[in-house]
Amino acid sequence: MPRPLRLRYLLPVLLAAAGMVSPACGETLKNWFNDPFIQVRSAVADCPQPLGPLASEEEMRKETHWRSERGTSCWLAGKCDKPNSYLYDAPIARSVQAHFAAEPGFARNSSLWLTFQRRFVWIEGCSADPAIDAAALEIFVRTEPDIERVIVNLRTTGDSKPPYPLEPNAMPLPPLK
Repeated sequence: MPRPLRLRYLLPVLLAAAGMVSPACGETLKNWFNDPFIQVRSAVADCPQPLGPLASEEEMRKETHWRSERGTSCWLAGKCDKPNSYLYDAPIARSVQAHFAAEPGFARNSSLWLTFQRRFVWIEGCSADPAIDAAALEIFVRTEPDIERVIVNLRTTGDSKPPYPLEPNAMPLPPLK
């Protein structure tokens, strides 16, 4: 696995282990690349919002090169019809959002946010229902066309910390019951 991709998976784990994300003093976090980030469920009141695609200006500068390389490699390898895999994100986001809107599943006892980047979908949030599991969410989202990978990070009943990085102002809450 190339180093930048490994870091994308490792960073949320490290940040979740730390319990929060804290940018440098006064540093503004923004969605510099306009990656789709949507909430599709909101039934768990104490579910902290994920960091999603927010990044500092320094992180954005570091990510710029890798994004152009990863975006075009899909096309160069013949795996994408579009010249950049990030061009798929907005249509995929609209399709997945419509799929969630049409299906009442996962609505009871879950709060879910989705981040879309280069045909990958990150599902992050909380589930107070043991019947909702990562595999079911992955299967549900993966039915949409053009999705390459689905990554599910859920805080479930009994967990005290979410398994995803948080917005800087979000505080980890007591375990879900």
